[in-house]
Amino acid sequence: MVKSSSFNSKYAAICLVSSVILNLFLVLNTYVGVKWNLSWTSRAAADAEAVAALFCSGHGRAYLDGLVGDGNGEPVCECNICYSGSDCSHFIPDCIANADSGDPLFLEPFWLQHAATSAVVVAGWHRLSYSYNYDGDISKELERLIRKLHAIVGNAVTENRYIIFGAGSTQVLSAAAYALSPENTSSPAGVVASVPYYALYKQQVEYFNLAKFKFEGDAHKWMNKSDGSTYMIEYVTAPNNPDGRLNKPLLQGTNVKTVYDRAYYWPHFTPIPAPADEDLMVFTLSKLTGHAGSRFGWAVVKDETVFNKMMHHMEVNSIGVSRDAQLRAFQLLKAALRGEGRELFDFGYQTMKTRWESLSSIISLSKRFSVQKINPEYCTFCNNVREFSPAYAWVKCEREEDKDCYAVLQAAKITGRQGYRFGAEDRYVRLSLVRNQDDFDMLIERLNELVSEEDGAKIM
Repeated sequence: MVKSSSFNSKYAAICLVSSVILNLFLVLNTYVGVKWNLSWTSRAAADAEAVAALFCSGHGRAYLDGLVGDGNGEPVCECNICYSGSDCSHFIPDCIANADSGDPLFLEPFWLQHAATSAVVVAGWHRLSYSYNYDGDISKELERLIRKLHAIVGNAVTENRYIIFGAGSTQVLSAAAYALSPENTSSPAGVVASVPYYALYKQQVEYFNLAKFKFEGDAHKWMNKSDGSTYMIEYVTAPNNPDGRLNKPLLQGTNVKTVYDRAYYWPHFTPIPAPADEDLMVFTLSKLTGHAGSRFGWAVVKDETVFNKMMHHMEVNSIGVSRDAQLRAFQLLKAALRGEGRELFDFGYQTMKTRWESLSSIISLSKRFSVQKINPEYCTFCNNVREFSPAYAWVKCEREEDKDCYAVLQAAKITGRQGYRFGAEDRYVRLSLVRNQDDFDMLIERLNELVSEEDGAKIM
């Protein structure tokens, strides 16, 4: 039976939130002389804490906007994949290990420990307008926090650069492709990325099906084909999704534009050898704090013309980013920056490092499977040489007969993501290491069972 002890040991933190808030007001009253009688926020806080305090055995959560019970309309537990029951205490022994999606739930225990500093209470009249009173679509204070964050981590240069917000990096990437494509031309820009590439690049370009750009596949195939007249946009993902490598651009020339996808360029996934200093760099809150559902991303842009085109795309596409999402990002970044960000990044790194070591140690005992190997590098944020702790395992089936690695893992009750979706062979499968602890524990159990079936394999 799989157990998630790390969740159980931290679950009690939720129950302390009420006393923390009460103590805060006592301190304000005693030492600062603040007399504060809460009115409408009392009800909002009470509702939020009542739901957060519902006991779900550490294997699920209840939400204000979640499922409700029959008849009483009260919130109920929403259980993790391998658990069921009213309090999520029933383990499902035959469940499939979900290692498919990149849901960054591994950071949930951190936020359980920081409930008070990360919580947001939003008034019903909060930011009703399309724009801020100072005539703009972005929060100036949030922009300031983003610049401060990059300066502290040392992962990106933001001085004399423009910052643009989007609904996750997804919207920012489409705005970048729009802004970098040539105007008034009969030949669309070719969009390329190195295999294995993030599947969304291809999906977005083909879905929009615009005359301005089209997907041309693997960047390696264009290294010696371009005659300089073809307009190209290269996505460079560093660290790469799915294999975690710090990719570099392959194409050069006056007609080549580059978009650097830096979603995973944070200390919990990779060493930070130097600040990224490219013309257009894309980041996302989801892989920084784990809040994928908030749909907030941003780009650091050097060229004003490109910035203005991206802003125009955002305005036409969605009239900017949700003000509620910006408020939540603001509160989360304030919490993340406490202690110069050390607590968040140390927690994230230790979690991912432990997970990577667990998985790679099992694969190392196998002759049937292999996984990517990346050499350690010096991390300027950590001031030491640090191993990579990637978000995903890029697994290869080595046997000649295992041409469909996804099917091999499916038969062992493991769901990953097929290699063809990254432009690679189907001998490869991406396994997510960033999901919740229950999902990871089940993945490790299923891999143990699979590898132990090999001749000569010895699982500790």
